[in-house]
Amino acid sequence: MSPVVKRKGECFTLPGKYLLFILTFVCIVMMLVTFGTDVFNGPLNTVVGYCVVPFEKGIGRIGSWISNRSDELMSIRSLLDENESLKEEVAQLTEENTILQQDKYELNKLRELLSLDEQYGEYEKIGARIISRDSGNWYSVFIIDKGTDDGIDVDMNVIAGGGLVGRITAAGPNWARVTSIISDNSNVSAMTITTEDNLIVSGDLQLMSEGVISFSQLVDSSNQVSEGDKIVTSNISDKYLPNILIGYIHTINRDNNNITKSGYITPAVDFEHLSEVLVITDLKQQIEEEE
Repeated sequence: MSPVVKRKGECFTLPGKYLLFILTFVCIVMMLVTFGTDVFNGPLNTVVGYCVVPFEKGIGRIGSWISNRSDELMSIRSLLDENESLKEEVAQLTEENTILQQDKYELNKLRELLSLDEQYGEYEKIGARIISRDSGNWYSVFIIDKGTDDGIDVDMNVIAGGGLVGRITAAGPNWARVTSIISDNSNVSAMTITTEDNLIVSGDLQLMSEGVISFSQLVDSSNQVSEGDKIVTSNISDKYLPNILIGYIHTINRDNNNITKSGYITPAVDFEHLSEVLVITDLKQQIEEEE
């Protein structure tokens, strides 16, 4: 048998089974030394102190940061849910407050109508709601939700807010049109409540921008009529019932003929804000016939 000659340049190779045997032996020896002695305790502790402990601290900080972020996210989610709940509550309270304000407004209007009903208690009346009006800022012509089926008829007087609004000029089964005293084509026979001097109140939408309408043909020879005096419907009016408040004298001017006076009246009714009215079902003609 020829001897094995190692050629130049070839690497020494250890068989795998021998390498496994050597490693196993070294592990067993290390285990015996580790469990049987404290030779490696000091150096290992030092290595652990410099390598493992900082690593564990880093892991601990990361875990703490993640835990804090998780808590913050949960708090944010809770706050968002609470915020949504508060928004819904605010919206509900706002809606309820709006309803209460509307109810209060309607209650005040009903109280005004009740007071007006008592003020003109000698007349029969029907309450009605305004459902539409002509274009513009003023309730010069408007439609109410009561008609002939409810006993409404043409020329019935309409009142609201303490005084005269106008009269019915057209009516259907469930509606009626009201032409107010501020309309340009409106004329009302009136008188001063203190001296009972007669005058004519005329509507003027242009003047209403200043909050007044005009009057004319006032005969005040004794100069007793003054600004602030009440003006009411007169007994000689052919369509309006007597003694219904129209407004208050705002300005008095003497006419060029030095006999009559004219001027302006502040209406008792707020013709910019109307929603409900009272219709007096007694007609002037019927009352005169009964008398």
